[in-house]
Amino acid sequence: MNVTEANKLSFRRYEDGDKIYDDFTEKIFNAGYTHKCPTYVHRTPPCQGSCPSGHDVRGWLAIARGQDKPANPDTPWQQYAFERMTESNPFPSVMGRVCPAPCQTGCNRNEVDDFVGINAVEHYVGDWAIENAVTYPQAAIDTDKKVAVIGGGPAGLSAAYHLRKLGHKVTIFDAHKELGGMMRYGIPGYRTPREMLDSEIGRIIDMGIEVKTSTRIGTDITMEKIDDDFDAVFWGIGAQSGRALPVPGADASNCITGVAFLDAYNQERLQHVTGRVIVIGGGDTSIDVASVARRLGNITTTNENDRPENIVLGYMAHDVASTAVREGANVTLTSLFKFDDMMASAREREDAVSEGVDIKGGVMPIEVMLDEDGRARALRMCKCDMDGTRPVAIEGTEFELECDLIVSAIGQSGNLEGLGELDNGRGFIDTDKNYKVSNKANHFAGGDIIRPHLLTTAIGHASIAVEGIHRFLIGQEQAERRPKVDVNHFNLLGELHQRHLEPDAPTNEPIRGTAENNFAVHNYEDRSDKQIIPHDQLYLGHFGYEERNLRPEIKVSATEVLGNFNERLDIITEEEAQAEGERCMSCGMCFECDNCVIYCPQDAVFRVKKDQVAVGRYVDTDYAKCIGCHICMDVCPTGYIQMGLGE
Repeated sequence: MNVTEANKLSFRRYEDGDKIYDDFTEKIFNAGYTHKCPTYVHRTPPCQGSCPSGHDVRGWLAIARGQDKPANPDTPWQQYAFERMTESNPFPSVMGRVCPAPCQTGCNRNEVDDFVGINAVEHYVGDWAIENAVTYPQAAIDTDKKVAVIGGGPAGLSAAYHLRKLGHKVTIFDAHKELGGMMRYGIPGYRTPREMLDSEIGRIIDMGIEVKTSTRIGTDITMEKIDDDFDAVFWGIGAQSGRALPVPGADASNCITGVAFLDAYNQERLQHVTGRVIVIGGGDTSIDVASVARRLGNITTTNENDRPENIVLGYMAHDVASTAVREGANVTLTSLFKFDDMMASAREREDAVSEGVDIKGGVMPIEVMLDEDGRARALRMCKCDMDGTRPVAIEGTEFELECDLIVSAIGQSGNLEGLGELDNGRGFIDTDKNYKVSNKANHFAGGDIIRPHLLTTAIGHASIAVEGIHRFLIGQEQAERRPKVDVNHFNLLGELHQRHLEPDAPTNEPIRGTAENNFAVHNYEDRSDKQIIPHDQLYLGHFGYEERNLRPEIKVSATEVLGNFNERLDIITEEEAQAEGERCMSCGMCFECDNCVIYCPQDAVFRVKKDQVAVGRYVDTDYAKCIGCHICMDVCPTGYIQMGLGE
């Protein structure tokens, strides 16, 4: 384009002769954000928003990076981070190992290079706490209220933990001989080392919680007795009944469920499988079954009771099962979804393949083919397409897979024998948004018994349910609404309180201006219960490429897998944990980069006094100098600064 006087660029605001100037007071309230002044807006990061237990991930990563220091300088940063973690989740060592980490999938750092290794840091801090014998403090008060927690899995134990912190007396009932639920009886020990699990459970019990194991409510103790003896009840009994294949022939004796298979293995009853095993599923449970089967291996059956299906049903195996020479079992895992779309995490799928599991995706079972004795000899299948969650068979693609054992890992439900009044007709318990059981004012529930999902989901349910139980016990109405973003939010007032920087109590005296008053947190707005901050509201140009500090993984090949029950994940070092904390972009919260202070052309943005600094209170704005240019917002990496004042 030819430059002429008419189209030549100019940075002049006014033409020669102009005598009318803009009324900026009006523009502040009526124009776009350009003419408004900054405010500091706290929002929830997507890592936390993606976590079913509502972990304050950003908070304890800020501790790892050294930004948020304990009020007591003698407190190790690991202990401070542990305390922050366990506000939401009392199992950092276990969850750091087995959680599929939706927080990492949601991490905004994925837009720059790679997610922050959140699980790896959690794993490190959890193990540090165990090695250093960190305990939970005893309740500050003891109420006279008694709560029965039915089920000692992740939901029940978490509920007991939160209830005891509030001072309530808690008794846990569990049908198994040991506590842990799916963490012990559903996940193999090479994924959740039992010494770590026992330590994290023991830490909860040591808060003063009574435990009654090998006790099933509904058979050993009636529900009426529980109602008579306790002021409130939490149901966290899990979904211990597996779902059989919905095809003809699936009632054969050697067709069992994944839940029953893993329960028998984790109780050390199941010590071998048969030569050809088919696992149907696609989620984490099916992967665990397939991986366990590869590790157990196959022996020649010498007695009817030595068959795996009979051991699962409760028969005692002969000594030959533990002494015979094993051979590798042929294990095939089938899924309705194609390999990349399976519900199990990518790492678990890839590990299973490397261990010799043959995974066939995009196929569906049609019929279990029986031999003359009525046992399954093959599984007839076909290829399929998915219409949402419904498989559609592709005609002409039928085939058979020979088998000695079929394990169905396609779903679970609860065992509500003797508890018919709780059963919604589908083997689950119905609850409201506060996890209160329908038509029972003092009964609450959480975990797989209301909706099978992740361990951390059960932990999140328990936290919300305990809030409801506590309200009931102290005579408060249940919350009418839950926050739109229902997580464990950063509490600026709490942060200021522990550093003795809390605002003054408001007065009823007339005031003139607010500059010299300290009854509010100036220039701060908390939207964390309403908004999750996306990556496009960050200044990503601030962050350079940094390699993730990978957690060492011990890969097991197909030739090495037989009899290998060693843990597959190694721990990162303290330096690596701190480096991952540095990689966190602190989305929706200031991490004290000083960009706004450096780039403000008016020197309107300033650091607060050193003795008044706290997380979330590092900079402030002098509105007498601010011209609303929004440069501070543009260079804020975390999206913490918004041009909102005047809206």
